[in-house]
Amino acid sequence: MPGKVHAVIGMRRSGKTTFLRQLLEAQRQSLPPERSLYLSFDDDRLAEIGVEQLGFMLEEYYRRYPALRGQETVHWYLDEIQLVPGWERFVRRAMDSEKISLVVSGYSARMLSKELHTSLRGRGMATVIRPFSFREFLRHRGEEPAREARGWTAAERSLVEKRFREYLTDGGFPEAQGLTAALRVELLQGYVDTVLFRDVVERHEVTQVAALRWIVRHCLRNPAGSFSGHRLFQDLKSQGHALAKDAVHAMLGHLLDAFLLSTVPLATESERQRNSNPRKIYPADTGLIRAFDASGRTSLGHALETAVLLELERRGAGVGYLKTADGLEIDFLARHPSAGEEVIQVCADFTHEATRTRELRALTAIADEHPRAKRRLLVLDRDAASGTNAKGVQVQPAYEWLLAPLT
Repeated sequence: MPGKVHAVIGMRRSGKTTFLRQLLEAQRQSLPPERSLYLSFDDDRLAEIGVEQLGFMLEEYYRRYPALRGQETVHWYLDEIQLVPGWERFVRRAMDSEKISLVVSGYSARMLSKELHTSLRGRGMATVIRPFSFREFLRHRGEEPAREARGWTAAERSLVEKRFREYLTDGGFPEAQGLTAALRVELLQGYVDTVLFRDVVERHEVTQVAALRWIVRHCLRNPAGSFSGHRLFQDLKSQGHALAKDAVHAMLGHLLDAFLLSTVPLATESERQRNSNPRKIYPADTGLIRAFDASGRTSLGHALETAVLLELERRGAGVGYLKTADGLEIDFLARHPSAGEEVIQVCADFTHEATRTRELRALTAIADEHPRAKRRLLVLDRDAASGTNAKGVQVQPAYEWLLAPLT
């Protein structure tokens, strides 16, 4: 948007630098190369650069191309800008005084929530880069379906179903694609260690590293599980980690800021109920589940539920979970900006009659509270969806929903 700083944020290794280079390449297709500039502050030659030197760079740029100053809009792409303390002051001044379009990238959500909104006075717009969606996972392999699901051949559907199970296990981090299981686990565990030490320990000066590691492993080994700060504090205490409740909440906040974890609150209009009820916690990618639980005890259903949440976040939905009057839980209430409400139940193992009855009963019970919401039951594959009839409930394979446009 004109007059807005474009902030590209997301977890490490999710593809932010690649996205910036794609934007730069697209820009240079239509403009002379001197009107665009790319800088990565992760380069050792720019290590420990100060914010005042950004101003010197700007002046030197216009000394090289004086005809551009004040006459043409120039485009700067500043990668890993969070490594420059006070960078937002330079960005604000450049936007106010020059004809310049700025795209900045960084790994912390605070670039949006704290720095962009506060220091830039509402002049920032964000794009969150995440690991591959299922569609991108297929596109990376050259296997993205060319038509909607109802037009697939039997062979095309079988391939999609095979790849979908791989996606739930392997995840969507670009560098992890095509690796053996052992290498993928090592790579993803390395990503998490980097987040812990560079994005949390170093940046926030966390000293209780053992407790932080325990929190991360606990959350990644229990995806889609409910948690509360108080219960986490008690668990840490029982493990011999002595730290205050405030420190536990702060650590969780840092992990959310680094995009390693997402939380889903109870969907309610009451702020008190939302804060007093447990939240559900999810990893940034389905691949992290298997990377931290090689025992295989984590069910496929948790990975499926995580994939659905990540897609809802990509679509910009506000997400919460629901509880019916008789205590049944519904995985997601999604409020889409332009497509209304959607109530979604996720179930991987839908073959047992008792499971079918329970999941459909929950969706039926919530209809009175959310009469205008679409009700969906997302299952693992087509066999599970066939033969299921429920009034007002659309039962479909999750991969069809993931590949379908938002309606």
